[in-house]
Amino acid sequence: MRMSKNETINGQPVTEEQIAAWAAEAEAGYDVAALKKRGRGRPGRGAEPSQVVALRLTLDEIAELDARAAREGKTRSEVIREALTHPAA
Repeated sequence: MRMSKNETINGQPVTEEQIAAWAAEAEAGYDVAALKKRGRGRPGRGAEPSQVVALRLTLDEIAELDARAAREGKTRSEVIREALTHPAA
C-alpha cells in the first residue's frame, strides 16, 4: 500500500523510507514491558488527580480568553485556573 504524497504527521510528509523503518521496527518486535511503563493520557498536574470540567462560553468570551492566553503565553486552561485562584479584586 502506497501513501499519497499529501500524507503528513505533525505537518511533516511521511516518506516511503519512514514507512519501511516503521515496518522493520514492528517486525523486529516491541518490548511490551517498556510500552506498558509509558502510562496513558496526559500527565497529572500534581500529587492529586485532576478532573475535567465542561464550561460553556460565548464566542466573545472565548475570543477574549484566547487573546489573553496569547498575550501571556499561556494556555486557555492556565488562564482559567489563574482566574479561579487569583480573582481580580
